[in-house]
Amino acid sequence: MIRWEWLHFAGLDTSTLYAIVAAREEVFVVEQRCAYRDADGRDPAGWHLIGRGREGEVAAYLRVLLPGARFAEHSIGRVLTTAPFRDQGLGRELMLRGLSRVAEQFGSVPIRIAAQAHLAHFYGSFGFVAVGDPYDEDGITHIDMLRVAPAG
Repeated sequence: MIRWEWLHFAGLDTSTLYAIVAAREEVFVVEQRCAYRDADGRDPAGWHLIGRGREGEVAAYLRVLLPGARFAEHSIGRVLTTAPFRDQGLGRELMLRGLSRVAEQFGSVPIRIAAQAHLAHFYGSFGFVAVGDPYDEDGITHIDMLRVAPAG
């Protein structure tokens, strides 16, 4: 059973913020061996979707940024599931919940992501389409993908 929380940065308590940072570091820095600046200055303006396991641990997470924070459109990033929760369909549930939260809060809006290229098919299953050419970001091939605003 996963407990979901949707919080603006201002609503994150210190232990929740610490748990998010620890999960992002474990997945992106340690597991993917990617040295990058996680504290990119964008978290304070973002919305954060956190899926927690029975013991309160971060099982899944993503960040939503408003237009202008990274791209001209809303964006979803820092998408992850932690190792103990993989292969259970949680990544798909996370994205569906994230897209639903964006629609509920901001309406029918386009969303842009900077996807790791090997996950393009996964994101494509949610309506994202590759735009532009693949590029290197922190030693990992990425591609920008756009999901147009669904018809209201």
